[in-house]
Amino acid sequence: METIKGKRVLLFGATGGIGAKVAELLIGGGATVFLLARNAQKLEEVASRLSVPQGQCFTVDITDATAVDGAVQQVVAGGGVDILINAVGVGIIKPLETLTHQDFMDSLQINLVGSFNAVKAVMPAMKEAKKGLIINIPGVLGKVPMAGAAAYSASKYGIVGMMQSIREEVKRTEIRITNLFLGGVDSPFWDTIDLRVQKDKMIVTEEAARAIWFLCQQPRSGVVSEMVLQPFNHQAI
Repeated sequence: METIKGKRVLLFGATGGIGAKVAELLIGGGATVFLLARNAQKLEEVASRLSVPQGQCFTVDITDATAVDGAVQQVVAGGGVDILINAVGVGIIKPLETLTHQDFMDSLQINLVGSFNAVKAVMPAMKEAKKGLIINIPGVLGKVPMAGAAAYSASKYGIVGMMQSIREEVKRTEIRITNLFLGGVDSPFWDTIDLRVQKDKMIVTEEAARAIWFLCQQPRSGVVSEMVLQPFNHQAI
């Protein structure tokens, strides 16, 4: 397995339940982690707790292509990017009759267009280096949909298709692309979703983060194209 020591990691969604834990694990392993998030106050709190220098923190809305590109270029200018992790995501779970046009567009903008913005910004540097690792988290609803997830699944299936196409563009390089299909995780993600859930039966946030930490250490001779991690009682895929 590859070591993460000394690797330069771009982490979008660094203030989320999973993102903050991933940052902690990677920093503990010796990586230089650049934290990107929309909420400046939360970003400052995470950075302070993990002792991340201010110069490695960027308050960025992932849907703002110009802001994303500007932050990424600052990181690239300082020494390149080895790993991109996109842990940003919004979950709008509603039946079609109550799903609004704005709900649908918000899902696409944050989950799909946001992912595009991050990958688009980092790809030139990775192509120049002819190596790198990109990790997206479509979630299991990007593989097997459920009722009420029309907007969410559309955005997540879109990520899968987009990354499969990009994989074809870079297949003669050592740029690796991994999709992590996570099932329910007991993170704050569910706090804004009007759906009855059993968090005690979900994947523990730290274990979800460890899956990403593991994926950051893929061997030189291969690539984990996708990983599925779901609650033990949901073995349907």
